[in-house]
Amino acid sequence: MHPDTYKRPLLLTLVVLILGLCFFYRPAPDKQDVFHAISKEEVTLVGRVENFAAHKKDSHNVIIQLVSVNGTPYGGRVYARFQGETPQWKDVISFHGVLQKPYGVDLPGQFNWPRYLALQHVFTEVKSNEFSVVKQAGPFWRLVRTLRRSILRTFAQAFSPDLAAVAGGILLGERGEISPALYTAFQDSGAIHLLVASGGNVGFVTLLTLLVGSWFGFRRRLLLVFALATAGFYTLVAGADAPLVRAYLMAVGACAGYFLGRNSGVFQGLLLSCFVILLFNPAAVFDTGFEMSFLATLAIILCLTNYRPPKNWPRPAKFFAQIFLATLASQLALLPVFTNVFYKVSFMGLIANMLLVPLASLLMALTFVYYLASLLHIGFVAYFPCAGGLYVFQMLVEFFASAEFSSVSVTAWNVGTIAAYYVLLFLVFNLPNKKFARKILVPCVTVTALAFACGAYVSGEDRVYLLSEWDHRAAIVRADGKTLVFNNRLAQEKIDRALAALGLPLPTAVFALNADAASGSGVVPFTEIWPGHETTFDKVRVQAAWEIHQAKDGHLWSEPGYSGRKGEGISYCVSTKKDTLCIGQQARFAQRNQTEIIDGETNKTVSAKW
Repeated sequence: MHPDTYKRPLLLTLVVLILGLCFFYRPAPDKQDVFHAISKEEVTLVGRVENFAAHKKDSHNVIIQLVSVNGTPYGGRVYARFQGETPQWKDVISFHGVLQKPYGVDLPGQFNWPRYLALQHVFTEVKSNEFSVVKQAGPFWRLVRTLRRSILRTFAQAFSPDLAAVAGGILLGERGEISPALYTAFQDSGAIHLLVASGGNVGFVTLLTLLVGSWFGFRRRLLLVFALATAGFYTLVAGADAPLVRAYLMAVGACAGYFLGRNSGVFQGLLLSCFVILLFNPAAVFDTGFEMSFLATLAIILCLTNYRPPKNWPRPAKFFAQIFLATLASQLALLPVFTNVFYKVSFMGLIANMLLVPLASLLMALTFVYYLASLLHIGFVAYFPCAGGLYVFQMLVEFFASAEFSSVSVTAWNVGTIAAYYVLLFLVFNLPNKKFARKILVPCVTVTALAFACGAYVSGEDRVYLLSEWDHRAAIVRADGKTLVFNNRLAQEKIDRALAALGLPLPTAVFALNADAASGSGVVPFTEIWPGHETTFDKVRVQAAWEIHQAKDGHLWSEPGYSGRKGEGISYCVSTKKDTLCIGQQARFAQRNQTEIIDGETNKTVSAKW
């Protein structure tokens, strides 16, 4: 790629926009949002269904763009759970329910439901038993949703639940209720992205339409319009998620450039689609799916533009070489994202995707052919090739996932390390352009070193994290390079996940905050340790003390003496050369500098330096 590409005004504007959103933008309800109508009373709501329903065990869930509450005009969106019939996309419906804030526990490494909804500009939930249709969607939208429903129903009737989920995921990005074991296998094999409708799907539909249209001798301009219309219709049927919209906008941009006689290029198309999406949905910059989509596409463009197989290679060799390069580029670009979301690294992804990516493209065509054949009541013609391909695909995923060291558990990266990694990756992608690479070598290495050093400095700070899940609490203390855990009945797997999310290593020691909270590991109070006892970890001292309590007025007090009462607790004071931090009232608060109080919050994680 020519170095002047990085000087394009659209790229520079997009970088400024992304940085501005990251630092200054946080999703929040506006003045007319339904969030401000929350009360304990049941209300009547009217709104338009904004997405295809997610079918759960006990409900059908949709996002609704509201029009009114009790007849009063209100805007905003609400996440609605219906226990009866399924609301249909684009219908305007009326229903009753009690508005409430989304419930969720803010624990590092755990799925944060309120945050997930906020990224979709949803700040309110409601449950309802039934609804009535105020205005039905137009004929076009009814056609889109009928086709989607028909495809998924055909798969569900023809294949086993897991194969139906794989077929729906490959063709439409709708994997449904896939079994946890198979979902984990897709993660460990590095193939989880194949169950999400992505830009590759839109590209495949566009190219396939162009190929078929060329057989009938259509003119190029007319064929491009037809291909765009087909790809746009597929985008809607597949749910119009961020990767699909991004890919379709790229295709529109490329075709517009062709009609205007300009070679806009896929890179410019990527920038344009990203810019448009962020203008209309700024919260997308924090969405993992959006980040993965654009990072992977950008990496593939840079890699395949700069690294090309030799011209004298046979066509099949070039094909698999390009798949390998594209897979390698996307895996490298997504490494920090996968690490900070799944806390796993898949080493089988490169090998697995060389086989699974082409097979997924073939299955996309086979599943659609099977659906068309089923409509003509000749599904048996395509059933065995389709079912056999899905079965082989599933077996390959499970095979790669079962390989030794297919995935390795890792801890999250800090911001400095991520920045250093991407700067270095940018240099690697541009190495074939030797003149440009020499020009950016010193700046890239310098920025990499500084970013990594800043990240290491910040992550090495002494910090305390107060974790809460109702009455189950814990404190994680980082002191002079040591990680100490003080637990009060919080599940061990959640503590392990929190450590990974915070980028902390395995704990140096685990202390139970009362005898009842001991889970078979760690130091048990009033058995292995008593108030007054002290344990040393290099320069860090941990001293047990009678439990410190906090009165409503903030006054601290403790009651020396052990009565043997059930649930009786203990406190610990962590001391370094700089300071002392005491964990009080079974991790409900921490005392710093012997005077300052760090209060915990129910169902939230509080972090502070000490």
